Amino acid sequence: MSEQKIEVVGKLGATYGIRGWLRLYSSTEETESIFDYQPWFLKIKGQWQPIELESWRYHSNDLIVKLKGTDDRESAQLLTNAEIGVDLSVFPELEEGNYYWHDLIGCQVVNLEGYTMGVVTELMETGSNDVLVVRANSKDAFGKQERLIPFLYEQVVKRVDLATKTIMVDWDAGF
Repeated sequence: MSEQKIEVVGKLGATYGIRGWLRLYSSTEETESIFDYQPWFLKIKGQWQPIELESWRYHSNDLIVKLKGTDDRESAQLLTNAEIGVDLSVFPELEEGNYYWHDLIGCQVVNLEGYTMGVVTELMETGSNDVLVVRANSKDAFGKQERLIPFLYEQVVKRVDLATKTIMVDWDAGF
């Protein structure tokens, strides 16, 4: 899969029943949106393998899926905890000011005073807004190891430049 860039969009959970069904944990903003991104790849023994979705449905409040070729509990158990990925090329273009999390991870965060605060390592969803998790530089002048900066576009996040992998923020470096 060297020519493709795969992004994780979910994970398979425990088996359900005896006919090869598995629980599904979606990382997409809308849970069902995971089915909009096809084809799927599963990470098996460190390698991305293409897989076809046969069927899906809700069971209680959980999603369960049936994958082609997985017809019994034993074969389904081999896929438990496998990550689900899709090629980045299947993601639609976003409007100005909207970003995919995978685009923001790895960006340098610099405040308005020009202080380099660190690198985005992940994002968290809090309900009210997303939060940048920024790993501080090893010799941070303020003794910080990590900063949590709300991703409030225009209020806190002033500019995102994906070409230079830089995010400009209005945020106190000591906070």
